[in-house]
Amino acid sequence: MLTLGIETSCDETAAAVVRRDDASGGEVVSNVVLSQVDQHAAFGGVVPEIAARAHVEALDRVIAAALTDASVTLGDIDCVGATAGPGLIGGLLVGLTTAKALCWAADTPLYAINHLEGHALTPRLTDSVAFPYLLLLMSGGHTQLVSVEGLGDYRLLGGTIDDAVGEAFDKTAKLLGLGYPGGPAVENLARDGNATRFDLPRPLKGRAGADFSFAGLKTAVRLAAEGQAPLSTQTTADLAASFQRAAIDCLVDRTGNALNMPGQPAHTALVAAGGVAANQAVRARLADIAKQHGLPFVVPPARLCGDNAAMIAWAAAEHFADDGGAGTPDALAAPALARWPLDARARPASTA
Repeated sequence: MLTLGIETSCDETAAAVVRRDDASGGEVVSNVVLSQVDQHAAFGGVVPEIAARAHVEALDRVIAAALTDASVTLGDIDCVGATAGPGLIGGLLVGLTTAKALCWAADTPLYAINHLEGHALTPRLTDSVAFPYLLLLMSGGHTQLVSVEGLGDYRLLGGTIDDAVGEAFDKTAKLLGLGYPGGPAVENLARDGNATRFDLPRPLKGRAGADFSFAGLKTAVRLAAEGQAPLSTQTTADLAASFQRAAIDCLVDRTGNALNMPGQPAHTALVAAGGVAANQAVRARLADIAKQHGLPFVVPPARLCGDNAAMIAWAAAEHFADDGGAGTPDALAAPALARWPLDARARPASTA
């Protein structure tokens, strides 16, 4: 079966075609991502109105390119998946409305997909990981530890009580004058820095639970930078390295707590997903903790860590196969949701 995926939740306009086969698993047939980085760089972050307008201008061409790259037509597509949330509401409306129009015209089933579910299921596309597994989702908008126990069965073990780790990377980069996007810039500069020069806090480290906090770490970086102003090239690198090490220490500590929580199923793997999972230093430390717990460490290729439509297509393909190809009758009425927790039972992140 072939699935078309559409992703417009933030600042990437993306479309992809994915093939799913019960015997051989999944294959990304095409994956087109049009970045809006240049349009937002001057502002140091994503401007929602600019993002939505850019999606309107580009999405039809991106979809056409994905179909062409896959050597298929819309008539060859068995179902369409589109991100319905969470994300920037303007962008979500562009992608979801376009998908509805395509499905109505072609009489094709539509699946309104949770963006976080796309990340959660990506390792099943890339590595055929079996349920249940522990997912550490790290992006600019989300930092969560989720027990992925089955299709549609996601149990939140911990989330951030303030800022996401990806946002902390971006804000640190902006503070240090590294530009946007900030994550890769901090990672690159940190390689030349002394990660022990600045004694930065590790919020919640050593405490029970699997929640995260990064606001205090961001503030500490700002105060350290102000204390060293004007910043030399080496001091900037040292701050980047010290920040990255502190952030990773937090990620590893909270992940360890989640792995040791009582009542957990026998997880088959530790999985990292989201844009921050492309960071090589983050990957190395998480691989170590997975090894300590006797688990394989799985992380998708870098091109599938950030926002992309292949993961949305795959999530739709999983649901299509699960319901026997019957489709979702009310999908054409599905709303776009700025907030949409992956775990329907999700509790607010605890400060205890």
